[in-house]
Amino acid sequence: QVQLVESGGGLVQAGDSLRLSCAASGRTFSMYAMGWFRQAPGKEREFVAAISWSGGRTHYADSVKGRFTISRDNAKNTLYLQMNSLKSEDTAVYYCAAARTGGVATTEGPYSYWGQGTQVTVSS
Repeated sequence: QVQLVESGGGLVQAGDSLRLSCAASGRTFSMYAMGWFRQAPGKEREFVAAISWSGGRTHYADSVKGRFTISRDNAKNTLYLQMNSLKSEDTAVYYCAAARTGGVATTEGPYSYWGQGTQVTVSS
């Protein structure tokens, strides 16, 4: 079992940067592919970025490609999301999730474990 705790959210202005972190418990973090999802008010949760267990493969939603970078440090059991050039439409609760898959997962189905979320608010 994996427990996930996100941090790093906050209120920023458009054009600013933020780095989200997701701390994972347990010794099996490196066995899981990881992902970031977000949910804006009144909208369904959507995929943001995913990374394979080794970090060798990544995938991004078109809306964040070129602005966001997902990475992981398996020695520290931590997942990151570096968010640059933030826009007001990036405002959402951001969730990290873990999936037992060999590649990257871009839909919610493969993800078995979820964090509680961290709020990111971008003012324009």
